[in-house]
Amino acid sequence: MTQSRPAAAALAALIILQSVMLMALYAGVPPHPPAATPLFGIGPFLGMALSAAAAALVLGPLNGPAGRALTALAAALALVSFGPQKYADPAFAQIWPAVLSAQAAVAMIGHALWRSRKAAR
Repeated sequence: MTQSRPAAAALAALIILQSVMLMALYAGVPPHPPAATPLFGIGPFLGMALSAAAAALVLGPLNGPAGRALTALAAALALVSFGPQKYADPAFAQIWPAVLSAQAAVAMIGHALWRSRKAAR
C-alpha cells in the first residue's frame, strides 16, 4: 500500500458524503443542508468542496505542493459542513453518521499529510 492510498480513500469518502448531501438538498429529502447561509449558498460551496477533492485525487493527494494543498483544502472545506460545530446542530441525531465519517476522513487526511511532510525531510 502506497502512502497516498489512505488519503485517496478519505478524499473519496468526502466526495461521496458531500455528493449525497448535495443530492438531498436538491431533492428536498430531510435531513438536508439549508439552501443558503449568511455567507454563501450551499450548492456552490459543495461544488467547490467536491472540485477540490476531485482535483486532489487527480494530482495525487500527497504528490507535490499542489496535490498536498488541494488535499488540505478539501479537508478544511469538509469541516465547514461536517466539523465539530455539528455536535450542537438540532439535527445531529439524524446526521451523526455523516458527521463522524467525515471527521474520520479528515483525520486520516491530516495524518497522511503529516506523515508525508515528515518523510520529505
